[in-house]
Amino acid sequence: MLSRIIYTSTISNDITPKEIEKILTKAQSNNDKKDITGMLYFSRNKFLQCLEGGRVSINETYHTILNDTRHSNIILLNYEEISQRVFSNWSMAYVPESSLSAPINLKYSNSTIFNPSEMSSESIYKMMLELKDVLTSVN
Repeated sequence: MLSRIIYTSTISNDITPKEIEKILTKAQSNNDKKDITGMLYFSRNKFLQCLEGGRVSINETYHTILNDTRHSNIILLNYEEISQRVFSNWSMAYVPESSLSAPINLKYSNSTIFNPSEMSSESIYKMMLELKDVLTSVN
């Protein structure tokens, strides 16, 4: 069964840009092995991640994330069965906060500052789709 989860978390205070790069590289390698696709958005001290793949693989990966001390305040924003992947081209695309993301944040929330706890799951998903389009057009 093909599934998608979207979650947010707060990074630990001691995480550096190099550590984020390591997290991304490891996620891409692990996801490739498990046929998981998705996207990671990083803004200020928040991660927003979408994972797509088989139900068991997605749940195993999410369980690993829940036990990762580099994250805290992990909140599952959406879990659903899907008929097709949206991020099928990437084992884990990465979108860092930039001048391009602020207007997208404003479009789907009440501020240019990313705060997923104040957004609906539908808004978050649509924001991720738009970030994907920006990422695709830049590359």
